[in-house]
Amino acid sequence: MTGQTPSQAAEKQSVAFQSILASAALTLLKFLAAFWTGSLAILSEAIHSFLDVGATVMTYLAVRVSDEPADDEHHYGHGKIESVAALAETGLLFATSAFIIYEAVLRLLTGHNDVEAHPVAIVIMVISIGVDFFRARILSRVATETRSQALEADALHFSSDMWSSIVVLFGLALVWLGWKSADALAAIIVSIFITRAAWELGKSTLDTLIDAAPVGATEKLRAIAERIPGVIAIERLRIRPAGNGLFAEIEIAVSRTRSFDELAAIKQALVAAARLEMPEADLSVIAQPRALDTETVHERVMVIARNRALAVHHLTVQQVRGENLSISLDLEVDGRLSLFNAHEIATDLENAIAQELGGEVEVDTHIEPLLSDRLAGVPLSATETDAILSALQSAADIGGIIRDVHNVRARATEEGTIVNFHCRVPPDMSVYDVHVAIDDLERAVRRARPDLRRAVGHAEPFGMTHPDQAPELKQAT
Repeated sequence: MTGQTPSQAAEKQSVAFQSILASAALTLLKFLAAFWTGSLAILSEAIHSFLDVGATVMTYLAVRVSDEPADDEHHYGHGKIESVAALAETGLLFATSAFIIYEAVLRLLTGHNDVEAHPVAIVIMVISIGVDFFRARILSRVATETRSQALEADALHFSSDMWSSIVVLFGLALVWLGWKSADALAAIIVSIFITRAAWELGKSTLDTLIDAAPVGATEKLRAIAERIPGVIAIERLRIRPAGNGLFAEIEIAVSRTRSFDELAAIKQALVAAARLEMPEADLSVIAQPRALDTETVHERVMVIARNRALAVHHLTVQQVRGENLSISLDLEVDGRLSLFNAHEIATDLENAIAQELGGEVEVDTHIEPLLSDRLAGVPLSATETDAILSALQSAADIGGIIRDVHNVRARATEEGTIVNFHCRVPPDMSVYDVHVAIDDLERAVRRARPDLRRAVGHAEPFGMTHPDQAPELKQAT
C-alpha cells in the first residue's frame, strides 16, 4: 500500500498473528474462571475474548490481503479490506454488549447472583489485565506506524478488554465482601466500555468506507500546492482514504504560456513536496492552462500558434495611432503544400488571433516553406565552397561591419543549397543591426548561388576564437 515498506507489512502481519494467540489463550482462561466462579462478568469477558479471537483472525487475514499491490481488477489496491474487517469487528462488539446487558439485567431482576470470588479467577483476571495492556500498546504503536485501521481496531479491543477486566476484578472484590449484585453491575459497566469502543471504531471505519477525507488532510495538501512556484490556483482537490494510505487528486491552474516541460516540472515539484510532507498520500496532479491578465500580445499570439502546432517567427505587434492593433508574422508550412491549402492554414490562424484579441485588429501572415526534417546534405566541392566564401567576404568588405568570415560549410540538399558560416562583429552592436548586416551577406550568396535555400550566419563578438577556425585565420585574428 502507499507509503508502506515491506518491513512494515511484515510487522503488521506478525503482531496480528500474535494477537490471535493471545486472544485464544485469554479466552480459554476466562471460560475456566467463569466456570469456577459462576460470574456473569467473567463469562461476559470470556465471550468478549472469544469474539476477539474471531476478530483477530479477521484482522490477520485483512492485513495480509490489504498488503497486496494493485492489480487489473483493484486499481487502488486492497487497502479497504481492513476497513471491512474493522466494521465486522464493530458489529461483534455491539452484539457482545447487547448480550451482556440483557443477561445482567435478567440476573438483577430475578436475583440469581450465585457468584464465588475464587482466588484462581482473580489470578486469571490479573494475568488478563497484563496481557491486554502490553498487547494494546504494541498494536497501537504498529497501527500508528503503518496507518492500519484493522490493527487500530485490535488495539481498541485489547484496551477495552483491559479496562473491563479491571471492572470485573473490582466486582469480584465486592462479591467477596458480600455484595452479590456487584457482579451483574460490573458486567453492565463492561458492556458500556465495549459499546463506547465499538462506536469510536465504527465511526472511523464508516468514514473510510464512504471516502471521508481525514481531518486536516485537505487543508494540508492545499497549503503544499499553494507554495509551488507556477501554481496559480487550486481548481479542485479530492482525497479519499484506503487502508493505511490516501489517494489524492488535485487539479491546478497554470499559465497557458508555459511549455510542456515547464508544466511537467511544476507537477513533479508538487508531487515531491506532497511525498515529503504526506508520505501516506498517492497524489495525481492535473494541470489546466489558464489565460492571465498579465499576458502580452506577443505571448497570446504564440500560444494560439503553438496550440495549432504551427511554426511562427518574426512576430511584430504594432499599436496604430494608439488604438488598433496590427499583427504581422511569418508562418512556416510544408513547402510541398499548394498555396490554396497553405492559405487556409494561415486564414484559420489569423481568425483565431482576431477572435482572441478582439476589436479592430489587423493580422497579416507571410507564408514560408518549412524545411524538411533531417535533409540529406552532400558537401559542395572545395571550389564551390571557396566561391561562396569569396562572395561572403566581398559583401562583408562592402558593408564595412562584418569581419573575418570563417568556418564556411556549404551542402547540397533536395530542397537547395544550405550554407552555414561564422563571422565577427563589434561587441557593442545591437542584435537588430547584426541581423541586418548578416542578411546582406545572405543576399550576396544568393546572387552567387541562385539555388540557395538558406544561409545561416553565426555572429561572434571581436576577441573570441572559434575552435573550428582554421590556423591561419586564428593567427590573423
